[in-house]
Amino acid sequence: MFDTVLVANRGEIAVRVIRTLRALGVRSVAVFSDADAGARHVREADEAVRIGPAPAAESYLSAERLLEAAERTGAQAVHPGYGFLAENAGFARACTAAGLVFIGPPADAIALMGDKIRAKETVAAAGVPVVPGGRDPDPGERDTGPGGPAPGGHGPGGHGPDGRDPGLAEAARALGAPVLLKPSAGGGGKGMRLVRDLAVLEEEIAAARREARASFGDDTLLVERWIDRPRHIEIQVLADGHGNVVHLGERECSLQRRHQKIVEEAPSVLLDEATRAAMGEAAVRAARSCGYRGAGTVEFIVPGADPSAYCFMEMNTRLQVEHPVTEYVTGLDLVEWQLRVAAGEKLGFGQAEVRLTGHAVEARLSAEDPARGFLPTGGTVLRLREPRGDGVRTDSGLSEGTEVGSRYDPMLAKVIAYGPDRETALRKLRAALAGTVTLGVPTNAGFLRRLLAHPAVVAGELDTGLVEREADGLTPDGVPEEVYEAAAAVRLDALAPKGDGWTDPFSVPSGWRLGGEPKPPSFHLRVTDPVEYTPRGTHTVTDDTVTVTLDGARHTFHRAGDWLGRDGDAWQVRDHDPVAASLTRAAHAGADSLTAPMPGTVTVVKAAVGDEVAAGQSLLVVEAMKMEHVISAPHAGTVTELDVSPGTTVAMDQVLAVIAPAEVAP
Repeated sequence: MFDTVLVANRGEIAVRVIRTLRALGVRSVAVFSDADAGARHVREADEAVRIGPAPAAESYLSAERLLEAAERTGAQAVHPGYGFLAENAGFARACTAAGLVFIGPPADAIALMGDKIRAKETVAAAGVPVVPGGRDPDPGERDTGPGGPAPGGHGPGGHGPDGRDPGLAEAARALGAPVLLKPSAGGGGKGMRLVRDLAVLEEEIAAARREARASFGDDTLLVERWIDRPRHIEIQVLADGHGNVVHLGERECSLQRRHQKIVEEAPSVLLDEATRAAMGEAAVRAARSCGYRGAGTVEFIVPGADPSAYCFMEMNTRLQVEHPVTEYVTGLDLVEWQLRVAAGEKLGFGQAEVRLTGHAVEARLSAEDPARGFLPTGGTVLRLREPRGDGVRTDSGLSEGTEVGSRYDPMLAKVIAYGPDRETALRKLRAALAGTVTLGVPTNAGFLRRLLAHPAVVAGELDTGLVEREADGLTPDGVPEEVYEAAAAVRLDALAPKGDGWTDPFSVPSGWRLGGEPKPPSFHLRVTDPVEYTPRGTHTVTDDTVTVTLDGARHTFHRAGDWLGRDGDAWQVRDHDPVAASLTRAAHAGADSLTAPMPGTVTVVKAAVGDEVAAGQSLLVVEAMKMEHVISAPHAGTVTELDVSPGTTVAMDQVLAVIAPAEVAP
């Protein structure tokens, strides 16, 4: 076993790996960018090394700086976690060249399975069924216009000089709608586009290429036939360097949003023992076909009506985000086995010894706001409560005071529950999410709790489109009155005189007036839309909580600053100044302000002050946490203000531009 391991990642996965290193008595080295100097993974490691400024390209994606950190600290091996360089064959080779052990598969296996086109061809040759589809032509065969193709992908724009993309488009049309566009070089849902209308195919291909290029540095695409209401089931494999390969059962990952998993469980309620064994054997063949070593995952698309018709989608050559559910049902620590295999040990068990016991479900906690269309959020964690114990585990990189920005992936933590059966695991997870508190940063915890209570989820009737279809019904409509009551109670408590002795009646916020009926105080508050609220219940306020009784019902909220939270939901209730708001409206004389829907960075500006724009015309693009959001003109008019440029960092709700309607434009 190694003496020292450098963890080349951040956040919850870095904390997770450090935990196992500590249990094995192995010294851990964390790395951090300037944005993460005070992060939890930095504090929990035995040693930490700064590797650069906040942009990932200059820190977590810099192989040179990571290798320098390993050399400085005497590390013998590097654990890449997931994301960043975890599936980068060049980084794996660089580690080996530097005399370090890369805790993952061989670089050739990463390169092969990281190219989805070659991966499908390789596993198909090994007898694994694959999804019908098409692919980009090889670089030398592509018509990419002046300059030729970029290394490993398309040339400028990713298409021919006429702006079209004939090769891939023809393959898509041959399959027939609907089709799924996928980047060949990466995963995580980035760059994936479901196209149901072939009339917009070229536009969707261009958008998929742009996102793939930004996420992976390679805009090569493949297209696959889309199976309506499919299930996404993956098999965990583990291989050593001595020819032993086993599978550790499956994980159901069908609950997804925008092609990204949000809830995973093990085992799947869909599979019987025969299908589980057949898919497991196919996964083992896939792993052997590329000379795999370590922990990996083979992903399958499965028709819900016929599980035996499963097809290979891709292989993830790393530890998966959802690995804890497999750890619960098998009793194995997958990070420990990654380390043991990388250190040259043999697997201590064969396929016959693998047993799945009980049921585990995981929910991904992300910095996003379901009430605003799941846009990325950010902020400072003011109050944190993470459930643990009695079959509940939270893998997290958070602590109070953590700054959640827009530079990295929005996933903050994972909450996992285990029970003897699925019903128990779901019930425990719903309770754990209700007890999760992250005030200061809006998250999807409440949405996930409601999703896990949805009748189809409870019944195990899942598919990859379920979340999108049901999202509106799982998002509260408006702000409950008790939230305003609690916010008013906090303000009343702050106004109340403290201490013993005589109290001036005019200083008590009771509405008492000399010679008149009491007039209860009211407060101008704002969550989304401004309201004037007069409290009408009773309340108890402490430093951490506020309890209000309204119409005979008692409601308790966690509180921190102007944030309130309960059952996984949170609201920032700010004071609203109606006079200032009216002056602002008057200053803009009926013009519409375009504001940032999320904290992030402006990447594209397509207009200038004085431009005439049409209704719906795209004007700016804001990017945050690897997600693009297009800002469009609300109506025809003139751009009268535009205070941002490409590269400008913006806060949520910051004014980006002002559009005066055509009839009132100066």
